[in-house]
Amino acid sequence: MKAYFMAVAVLLPILSGLLIPVLPIKSRKGRNIYTEIMVILTTILVYALLLNKPTESIVLLSFPQSLQIALHIDGMGSVFCAIVASLWPLATLYAFEYMVGDKREKQFFLFYTMTYGVTLGIAMAADILTMYCFYEALTLVTFPLVMHTMSREAVHATRTYLIYSLGGAAFAFMGMIFILVYGETSTFTAGGVLNNLTDPAALTALPFIFVLAFMGFSVKAAMFPLGAWLPTAGVAPTPVTALLHAVAVVKAGAFACMRLTYFAFGTKFLKGTWAQGILMSLAIFTIVYGCSRAFKETHLKRRLAYSTMSNLSYILFGVLLMSPAGLIGGLAHMVCHAVMKICSFFCAGAINHHAHKYYIHELDGLGRKMPATFLVFTIAGMALMGVPGLCGFVGKWYLAKAAFIEGGALPLIGVFSLLISALLTAIYNLAVSIRAFFPGKDFDYSTITLAHKVDWQMMVPLVIFVIAMVFIGFYSTPILTYLEGIAAAV
Repeated sequence: MKAYFMAVAVLLPILSGLLIPVLPIKSRKGRNIYTEIMVILTTILVYALLLNKPTESIVLLSFPQSLQIALHIDGMGSVFCAIVASLWPLATLYAFEYMVGDKREKQFFLFYTMTYGVTLGIAMAADILTMYCFYEALTLVTFPLVMHTMSREAVHATRTYLIYSLGGAAFAFMGMIFILVYGETSTFTAGGVLNNLTDPAALTALPFIFVLAFMGFSVKAAMFPLGAWLPTAGVAPTPVTALLHAVAVVKAGAFACMRLTYFAFGTKFLKGTWAQGILMSLAIFTIVYGCSRAFKETHLKRRLAYSTMSNLSYILFGVLLMSPAGLIGGLAHMVCHAVMKICSFFCAGAINHHAHKYYIHELDGLGRKMPATFLVFTIAGMALMGVPGLCGFVGKWYLAKAAFIEGGALPLIGVFSLLISALLTAIYNLAVSIRAFFPGKDFDYSTITLAHKVDWQMMVPLVIFVIAMVFIGFYSTPILTYLEGIAAAV
């Protein structure tokens, strides 16, 4: 019976989102209460499932040739479920204040709430076909959010997002077909489902297919050269970009790459091959490229977007080490980055919304008008740098440790790229805080009279994120112990 609750957890936000435009709720407050209740109920249900995991799967749809759409929660899925379920209620609360006065608010929360259920579908996917279907559905429910403002820039960003996402899905489809044809099963299995593969032609093609599939899924994780859609998507409302860059889309891409590497293809035939070398090189390049572009970028949200591109490749670098230690590092950074980056984006959104400032040079002196917001932004920036005592240090430490354990030229170059990224991250994040708090002796504060403090609906999530960053930074042992258990299985 417990297995049925997995289907409820996925379908509840999808169906409740679809009902938002047609419900007989006339007041905005009533609609917001309904939306938050549905999201919180989903989160409660997800945590109930995580604390009392169903041992069996549930089949939603069956097809010929033993193909099916099925849900199951294992250790890896539990991590992604916990990230999504923890952050979505806070993101929804933040969105209520941000979307005040928006003429298309109903449509926004329709797709915003549906995205929650679709992302949970990816996290709970029992096999590669199910993950692929929900992965495609994620593109379909998020592109209206990117296009929400209907401006020329938003339409262009949506077109770019669709081209990259659908093109990447085509490459990922090849990997899925390979697994369905040659795998012992299509169900995700720790260590992969190709361990008994003996067909010479399939063994020859396997590295090439893996590279195509990994690149396809990594589109949403914005790995070079397929990440150009991410900065352009910053034209969307901040509650959308925060989820795109911190939780739903980009983490779905990283999660899918983990599933593909450790639970579908496995590392038996891949470790040490040219496929691993090429993909790891791209991940290392993206780490440096993303933070270099962030360093040069003058638009606040686009700077954070390039930072996201860099940090996501931290995760992919850990995955491509193809070792238990690498997987631990990748998962640890996935958890920590979700909190750090959604906090950074929410601070940027508060600045956009309450001060109407969008570029770095416009932020001079705003620290006096919005002290709490910029203090939180500074703490999140320090976490992203990897300052000890904050959660960002945990992920980076375990990634570097895994690289040293693995040894070899590319892993050590990867460690060097992490150090370069940390330095550039310190510069481009602290530059924002310094301009906000220390604009200079001759600065005229009368030029920023329009700025004002954020309301509680925005501030509560920010405070919770700061607490989470500090708590994980000082007390990461339970999380890492759990991640070690997942890595030990593969």
